[in-house]
Amino acid sequence: MSNLLRLLRILSVSLRFGLFEFVPRLTHNRIASAMLRALAREAGAPRAERLRRALETLGPIFVKFGQVLSTRRDLLPADLADELAKLQDQVPPFPAELAVAEIERSLGKPLGELFASFEHEAVASASVAQVHLAVLRDGREAAVKVLRPAVEEEIARDLLLLQTAAVLIERLFADGRRLKPREVVAEFAHHLEEEVDLLREAANASQLRRNFSGSALLVVPEIYWDWCAQRVMVMERMRGIPVSQVARLRELGVDIPRLARAGVEIFFTQVFRDGFFHADMHPGNIFVTDDGRYIALDFGIMGALTDTDKQYLARNFIAFFNRDYRGVAQAHLDAGWVPEGTRPDSFEAAIRAVCEPIFARPLSEIYFGKLLLRLFQISRRFNVEVQPQLVMLQKTLLNIEGLGRDLDPELDLWQTAKPYLERWMSEQIGWRGVLRVLRHEAPYWASTLPQLPRLLHRTLSQDSAATLRDALAALATQQARRNGLLAVLVAIAAGGLVLALVRAL
Repeated sequence: MSNLLRLLRILSVSLRFGLFEFVPRLTHNRIASAMLRALAREAGAPRAERLRRALETLGPIFVKFGQVLSTRRDLLPADLADELAKLQDQVPPFPAELAVAEIERSLGKPLGELFASFEHEAVASASVAQVHLAVLRDGREAAVKVLRPAVEEEIARDLLLLQTAAVLIERLFADGRRLKPREVVAEFAHHLEEEVDLLREAANASQLRRNFSGSALLVVPEIYWDWCAQRVMVMERMRGIPVSQVARLRELGVDIPRLARAGVEIFFTQVFRDGFFHADMHPGNIFVTDDGRYIALDFGIMGALTDTDKQYLARNFIAFFNRDYRGVAQAHLDAGWVPEGTRPDSFEAAIRAVCEPIFARPLSEIYFGKLLLRLFQISRRFNVEVQPQLVMLQKTLLNIEGLGRDLDPELDLWQTAKPYLERWMSEQIGWRGVLRVLRHEAPYWASTLPQLPRLLHRTLSQDSAATLRDALAALATQQARRNGLLAVLVAIAAGGLVLALVRAL
């Protein structure tokens, strides 16, 4: 019954905001279109604005879905993606008594035994959780994150409806299958699954803190593991100034251009050194210390990249900015993401046609994120499957670039990032790369080398002398045809050596 009421609510809101416009089969029917327009009370605004307002009306889960959807610029028209990016997750907090009850239930102790003091008024509230400040009994200041009551049930109910809507979109939209609505909903479900497990978020924060241990650029709060559970996370309280308050940062003497460059360096360090990056770096999750270091908060959404992903990105960035479009096309081919039969020259020509206009601008005005977006648009034309982790990275890169340019409009992203990318590539393919691989593989070879004589004996023992003679004779014949008598003598000598080894073992 509750699902039916929820579905009726969604249909009512959709009619109110005229979302039938997104269903071509209805808009093509004059009678149905006229009837629906008569029911739409908010149909005067542009379609993107109406969609955003409808999601806001439907509640926090749909708002968050709109936020995730806004990152899929490889799938959405530009007007929808831009408007959905405006969605803000400003949700009223739930009662403090419910938060206290959840903390005591999850951690198994009364609040007084857990904290020396606890602020009942939440300092931050979102669709999934809210945060309270507290002091541990040993005097350490803490931030306590608590999931909303029954948020898992609410998410499961709304996800079921979204999955149903995705199936309908595929059937009703002429372009429905290309938009991959079911995959988008599945991606959204994956994000929510991570956000409602605070132990996973705590582990993400701990990993990022370890990666930047001793960093002069980024501070990550310590996780207080003895006070963590699946629905409660307690971490070090961080004091700082929101990165958006630029005037206040200047008053404190923070070097703003340096801060902007540091943000770019932090991002590329996460991506290319660690392959593990904070994927929700909007201004609300970033603070700055008095001495000009960034503070990262909210670790529910993190991205991970393989070595293949990192090489693809580095090669593409360097090739793009050198206008080496064949190199961009080759990076796709080498990664195996281009369908068989794609003509490299056609792919290269498409990349050149889209990207050349971008380079008509000064380098300081070129956005990496927009370059990736252009690349995704080209990929769609050539049926290239865009990798989800790269879509998440593109969204993060847009956030970082926007933040950097807000801090310093003169920031030249390319000049800041190029040395880092070139150094990373040289470390991967030069002598440094060889040493790195050797260091990585050394433990494996240390345990494997002592076993080689035994493994060789076992392998050779399984082959009879007759089998070896037949194989060597065939080899000798083949080499004789190619290289004459000398090759025969070499093959026979090699065969004698192998047989002698067999007998000796």
